Amino acid sequence: MFFALSKTIGFLLLPTNFLIGMGFVGAILMFTRFASLGRKLVIAAVLLLIICGLSPLGNLLLYPLEQRFPPWEAGSAAPPDGIIVLGASIEADLSVAHGTPVVRSSPDRLIAAAALAHRYPKARVVFSGGSAKLISNDAREADFAGTIFESLGIDKSRLIMERASRNTQENAEFSKALLAPKEGERWLLVTSAFHMPRSVGLFRKAGFAVEPYPVDWRVGKRGDVLSFTNVALDGLGRVDMAVREWMGLVAYRATGKIDDLLPGPASK
Repeated sequence: MFFALSKTIGFLLLPTNFLIGMGFVGAILMFTRFASLGRKLVIAAVLLLIICGLSPLGNLLLYPLEQRFPPWEAGSAAPPDGIIVLGASIEADLSVAHGTPVVRSSPDRLIAAAALAHRYPKARVVFSGGSAKLISNDAREADFAGTIFESLGIDKSRLIMERASRNTQENAEFSKALLAPKEGERWLLVTSAFHMPRSVGLFRKAGFAVEPYPVDWRVGKRGDVLSFTNVALDGLGRVDMAVREWMGLVAYRATGKIDDLLPGPASK
């Protein structure tokens, strides 16, 4: 139920979808006795789309998420035992259609995981990603991730593919069940910086201790936060991305699936 609600309500509440819907409703009302309300809705929708698309709003929403965890430092501790990379990079349906892996977004997750695998040749590499679609066929991201890693020089014997998870909570729970991590093992978690707080919170709740390895930043330094966007689609994409992540944090915290609204580095 939670998964279905997150996909339906989440889709409707994404700013771009919500504002397009508002404008559409307004346009219909303009041909009724509620024409005045319709005009106001259309004007409001257009203005808000402009603000979301061109203003620094997306940067402002993403920045605190991306800055929550610092870049990973190897330190003097033992090399990691494994590297877990979360899905959301591979378009499984397109990969099936074309018979080859198609990477649509967040390629840094795959690239960083492969680089770490070369740096630590004894570490296992785990890709966790099934299908995040509400209605899906049997195509899964993990079915194609292995091919990508092998093409990047990672031996097949080191790869573990987890193909059942549909969301980040299941990434954490299914990875723990599959790997049965032992006390004292070091596992790196590779995912987008903006997605790291929710991911770490869910792995902690699952009882799986991981070390955050954030990648795929979308905002630069503090001075870039207030920068305006000259391509509206980019701005809208950042706003949608940030709102989806904040909605996820609120929903998971409200349902007790994470212990903090904005999980951060563990206290030492």
